[in-house]
Amino acid sequence: MQRGIRCMLMRGGSSKGAYFLASDLPSSPEERDRLLLSIMGSPDPRQIDGVGGAHPLTSKAAIVARAAEADADIDFLFAQVVVDEAKVDTTPNCGNILAGVAPFAIERGLIAAQDSETPVRVRTLNTGTLAELVVRTPGKRVQYAGEEKIDGVPGSAAPVMVNFLDAEGSVCGSLLPTGNVSDEVAGVRATLIDNGMPVVVLAAADVGCSGHENCAELESNAALRQRVEEIRIEAGRKMGLGDVSKAVVPKVALISRPIAGGAVCARSFIPHRCHASIGVFAAVSVATACILPGSVAAAYAETPEGAVKRMGIEHPGGIFEVRLEVEGPADAPHVRRAGLVRTARALFDGIVFAHEEATE
Repeated sequence: MQRGIRCMLMRGGSSKGAYFLASDLPSSPEERDRLLLSIMGSPDPRQIDGVGGAHPLTSKAAIVARAAEADADIDFLFAQVVVDEAKVDTTPNCGNILAGVAPFAIERGLIAAQDSETPVRVRTLNTGTLAELVVRTPGKRVQYAGEEKIDGVPGSAAPVMVNFLDAEGSVCGSLLPTGNVSDEVAGVRATLIDNGMPVVVLAAADVGCSGHENCAELESNAALRQRVEEIRIEAGRKMGLGDVSKAVVPKVALISRPIAGGAVCARSFIPHRCHASIGVFAAVSVATACILPGSVAAAYAETPEGAVKRMGIEHPGGIFEVRLEVEGPADAPHVRRAGLVRTARALFDGIVFAHEEATE
């Protein structure tokens, strides 16, 4: 008999994933990953025999539990289920899937909803990053309908406020893993940065692009993809991540001047396909790079004045806005807090089935 496991499919930001209670999955990482691969239908480019959407943005999972430590309410483990490989990567964060964690925790009874709004402090176990999410809960129930629109998602929904409390150096241990605002990597200048997500920031022009191409144009350029991967692999070593040829981090962001009223234009590789928009933590890292004098991004960005900077990151689907609270002198600024608005929606709640052999 196939084993049924309780699961909620949710859209979080511009991603979609399967959300589970940790208590419903095996405690062994090996058994858990085998189960997730079966549930999502990997490895298979179509994921035809699972609930995955045949794309990195729709082949994700959230594993949620009450927090083990007093400074958080919820512990969240993010799992990137690779579409065409038998691999589950729990190295990176995912701020989009994070946006759905607080609503899911309330729906599952892990958090008691307050009237009007409910704040939930979530620790992402992958990196130890702590964030506060604020969910609308009129009548002590999660509200999904609302007026907030985010590029890359049709329609509108209730806002989920996300404030990152300690994202700096989440994977690499420091904001600038090499200690430099720019380095030479595989013959080009790059900013290697980690403010929630390790990102290799490159000038699009340095790899033969305008930076305003759409995803299909970038993905069809085999020479570009090979060159970006060459740079990414060398950057991974410089960032202390070792051999990243089989890893999903660092991401790569191709930077150019804004053309639609944002602060900067970006094309994000995740890492081998072009993101239809840009990931949450990648956007935070790119926005942070923009305010650092001497960085690759700073040369292209139109950065607003003031201690609170609303940074619009232009991407193939529109603009992603990051809110940075900055302190310190102009020649050595420091991001005290990064925040943004996402939305989330419960899509399906029920029982998902894995193959019998995945549960043995």
